[in-house]
Amino acid sequence: MHTGDLAIVLVALAAAAVTGGIGYGFSSITVPAALLVYTGRVLNPALVLLEVFINSLALVANRRSLRVASRRVLPLLPGLLPGVIVGSLALAFVDSGLLRIATFALLLPLILLQSAGLRRPIVNERAVGLPFGFSLGALYGATTISGPPLALFLSNQGLSKNEFRAALGLFRLIESACTVATYLMLGIFTRPALLLSASLAPAVLLGLPLGYLLLRRIAAEPFRRACMALDALLVAFGLAFLLVERHLVPAPVAWAGLAAVVAVEAVILLALAPGRSLSGEAR
Repeated sequence: MHTGDLAIVLVALAAAAVTGGIGYGFSSITVPAALLVYTGRVLNPALVLLEVFINSLALVANRRSLRVASRRVLPLLPGLLPGVIVGSLALAFVDSGLLRIATFALLLPLILLQSAGLRRPIVNERAVGLPFGFSLGALYGATTISGPPLALFLSNQGLSKNEFRAALGLFRLIESACTVATYLMLGIFTRPALLLSASLAPAVLLGLPLGYLLLRRIAAEPFRRACMALDALLVAFGLAFLLVERHLVPAPVAWAGLAAVVAVEAVILLALAPGRSLSGEAR
């Protein structure tokens, strides 16, 4: 196993542990690092197969909250499949380098918002359900990442911890299953993708229970913020690296953007009172 491959396995192990501890984060942590080694056309199908298992396990673990969770997820479903198809077509036909840059550029503000813990409850969930579900599906089909915006949406709606995890698991199980079917129809599953999925599977199987056992006693909010801060730094680094590599912006500008993200995360982690959001509301 090459050094890069081993590094991605270790990242997947850490990402699976985070998912076991807080209920999500596998793709959003794995993808920024793995995209520096693999193209999305290899990485995405490998992760989607693993996420079917991860989301099924999350749903079983939180099945008692499924009835409440299903009511929050239902408005998002009509737009999901069309979005997955659009995102999968982008993965199949858009230049992989440009798609990686677009992925990082989309993810960074979403992760920063989630890291900051902003809360703005949506009153009419049905009105936003179709466009938001479509957006999530397109994002997932193209990148396998929909956790940050979905978690941001669900956490705004006042769900309990188990309801939140059940809703997240239910939506992402449907999402990942639709994506598997779409990838199969488009011929996106390849031998390298299947081999990568197999190489990451042991890390997932070990990381999920390990994270649940070790992290469940840690205060959820500070840990979540720390995970999102790390994720933001990975995404910002990946974006700066790719922009410089493709000569799209001068190197000083790209690395200054990374420094700005570091500064923002320092404010979020150090300046905010524990257990409070930027709006000043108790969590």
